[in-house]
Amino acid sequence: MKYGKYLWGLVIVSFFLSGDSFAWGARLKDIAAFKGIRNNQLIGYGLVVGLNGTGDTSTNTKFTIQSIANMLERMGVHISSDQIGQIKLKNVAAVMVTGVLAPFSRSGNRIDVHVSSIGDATSLAGGTLMLTPLKGADQQVYAVAQGPIITGGFAISGASGTGVQKNHPTVGILSKGALIEKEVPFSLEGKKELALTLFNPDFTTAEKVKETINHFLGGPYSKCMDSGTIKIDIPIPFQNNVAGWIASLERLEVAPDTVAKVILNEKTGTVVLGENVRISTVAVSHGNLSIQIKEKLNVSQPLPFAPAPQAGTAPVAIPPREGTGVIVAPGGATVVTPESSVTVKEEGGPLIIVSNGVNLGEVVRALNAIGATPRDLISILQSIKAAGALQADLEIL
Repeated sequence: MKYGKYLWGLVIVSFFLSGDSFAWGARLKDIAAFKGIRNNQLIGYGLVVGLNGTGDTSTNTKFTIQSIANMLERMGVHISSDQIGQIKLKNVAAVMVTGVLAPFSRSGNRIDVHVSSIGDATSLAGGTLMLTPLKGADQQVYAVAQGPIITGGFAISGASGTGVQKNHPTVGILSKGALIEKEVPFSLEGKKELALTLFNPDFTTAEKVKETINHFLGGPYSKCMDSGTIKIDIPIPFQNNVAGWIASLERLEVAPDTVAKVILNEKTGTVVLGENVRISTVAVSHGNLSIQIKEKLNVSQPLPFAPAPQAGTAPVAIPPREGTGVIVAPGGATVVTPESSVTVKEEGGPLIIVSNGVNLGEVVRALNAIGATPRDLISILQSIKAAGALQADLEIL
């Protein structure tokens, strides 16, 4: 039993001493993606009909009228050029339709799309999107959207111009409102190697990812091409099941490395310090200077039944009444005299030595010892950076 206690104590001490090796990190799928497996943006121009007088009512939105004329022409309804200028549409709005085509999406699947007004429509509530082709960057049609729009808001206005609005009624969504018509050509079949790209390129993180993958696969199957790309050779036993092999890699955990950075937002008084921020030994003294100016207006009323001053003559003030402190102007004139009070207050800030910190906790404790507010810390950190004692990038938003 005696040796057993010593053995358990050795195990516990070894666990804490080797805590870095047991540190949890981020999943590989959260910090990187395989090259070629990506989303694709889609966009299209369409018309929303069925609005209750909230469409494009201005004559300046001529593209809406032209779009309606073109649509009716394709449906066999001919409109002459003279009639086009007489068209007035209150129940139709021109919109832009956007969507995202996920990787490996197949024909027949449905995706969500967003609809946004580009004219002077006041609301898309209750409208229906007409058949709208959605194109990719290569100008190829990959999906078509059509259906009723959900805005989640409303806008009501009265005849005087006042009204009530909830949320943003000129933007809506069609849940599963687009049907995929064309697939993006990409296949994992026959792949012998893949490239993994980091969302935040960093040489240290790339090296960690490479070592983690090699340890998992049991051999030198991966190598760093640059700070953001890791090339991985697919082992022969997994070349017939690349999808399952990718799923096993995505579950690997890696602790990404980050640069030392301090973010300052003076507009909101926000200060964010990264994990690797270090401060060299420096002496800091910070005092607040407050200047307060108060303005007060003293109004002097004329004596009772005093005659009004003659034109072109200025009232002459006489000394204050005894015991009243009120200045009285003869001749029936009211005199307003401003009185300013200026107060200057400077708090004495002691000179405090901020010791160099080896971790973020020590840096925070050293800055808290100064007793400054977040807005004061912005000035203090800028001064420390100017002195060369802040070992981090200073980014001001």
